[in-house]
Amino acid sequence: MSGKIYLLDTNIIIALFAEDASVIKQIEKAEKVFIPVIVLGELFYGAELSARKTENIKKLESFAEVASLIYLTYNTPRFYGQIKSQLKKSGNPIPENDIWIAALSVENNLPLASRDKHFKAIKSMSVVHW
Repeated sequence: MSGKIYLLDTNIIIALFAEDASVIKQIEKAEKVFIPVIVLGELFYGAELSARKTENIKKLESFAEVASLIYLTYNTPRFYGQIKSQLKKSGNPIPENDIWIAALSVENNLPLASRDKHFKAIKSMSVVHW
């Protein structure tokens, strides 16, 4: 493996589960990938609402056991506050969970792999679109 270290957004994990070839290729090129714990929460939420709830929850539980998770720290709320205030001042609100994901990206100085364009409004983070 050679490449960068990334955080993966919810839509990238969903694409990975769907065996999206372009996402698999990017992950194979990465040196390491991390999953923000918030993303795991969003995935469990989706599983709870899905038609195949039991199957999807089991799949996520197996995934969570081997995933490299990034957790909130004492400093994460400071980054959250900075990002949310910057977005409010610029008139670019984004979903609340995505602000937390962005805070983890900034705090850990890791680019976020995502398909959401709204992350580009956050000047302090790096985003790659897979």
